[in-house]
Amino acid sequence: MQIFEEIQSRGHEALTLLHHAPSGLKAALAVHSTVLGPAIAGVRLRPLDEENAIRGALALSESLTLKAALAGLNYGGGACVLLMPEAGVEDPHAREALFRALGRKVRALESQVVLTEDIGVTGSDIAFVAQETPATLGVNTDTSSVTGYGVYRGMKAAARYALGSESMRGVRVAILGLGAVGRSLAGHLHREGARLTVADARPERAQELADDLDGITVVGANELLDVPCDILSPCGYGHSVRSTDVPRLQCRLIAGGEHHPLSRRGEAAVKEAGIMYMPDFAINAAGLIAAATSLTPEQAAERVYSTVSRVASVAEQYGKAPHVVARRMAERRIDLIGSLGRGA
Repeated sequence: MQIFEEIQSRGHEALTLLHHAPSGLKAALAVHSTVLGPAIAGVRLRPLDEENAIRGALALSESLTLKAALAGLNYGGGACVLLMPEAGVEDPHAREALFRALGRKVRALESQVVLTEDIGVTGSDIAFVAQETPATLGVNTDTSSVTGYGVYRGMKAAARYALGSESMRGVRVAILGLGAVGRSLAGHLHREGARLTVADARPERAQELADDLDGITVVGANELLDVPCDILSPCGYGHSVRSTDVPRLQCRLIAGGEHHPLSRRGEAAVKEAGIMYMPDFAINAAGLIAAATSLTPEQAAERVYSTVSRVASVAEQYGKAPHVVARRMAERRIDLIGSLGRGA
């Protein structure tokens, strides 16, 4: 991996590697943009190798920049991906030490970065970080459940344009990935009467959900992309839909909670296939909005509904793909608000 080429091509401001041997801390902290304000950095804890951790931090931080801008927040985008310590984090004292070490390492960057929870990280973990630095958000917010509800509301807004109605009753939705966001989304869709097909790389998760919610169809993770459906909802760890997978898809709309489920090549492929794709940074922002503001989960989700409606409406009006419109809207806000600090 050519790190400097990657940073330059994406427009990142900084990439910092954090290390603290006693706690097992090894992390990649990427800051994509601080034009609108300090970079909100989602903190992830996953069993990754060093290269994939760096790639993940760079990609996620860019997505956070667009998400914060499109949501109207005065924050930039960042990401902090922690490698799983060799000894694990089952010991609660070890987990405390890991996240407090992270907090201490971030002290010097308090004016640039604000940490919040993401995959594999809880509000309690961020509370440990907060013991060492004030640069945190979301300690008292269940961001995963709020995000799931926001994806549900955003999906309804997108469906109004892609399917002709925002009602989910009888709509076939295929959900790939049943972590906290995917489970929350499935619950809301099930209550409205959607016909759900679900899959997860850990099959027991899908079966547990099917045991809790009647009428759900469970398939293997490798099979889900072949399932005929109206809406495909990726809610996994990223890049769930490769460009080579697009010919398999039998959906009319892609809308889910996953960060960057498609590469740029994949976005072009689904556009060519006539599938509407509502990008992650437009539809999965409710948890971030709730953590960064005083809005209730319901208000945060309604902001997502409004944003998705606006993106879809403009896309329809000008005959553009929604993911192209959403990116341009976010970039335009960054340019306009950023220009206020550049002098006359």
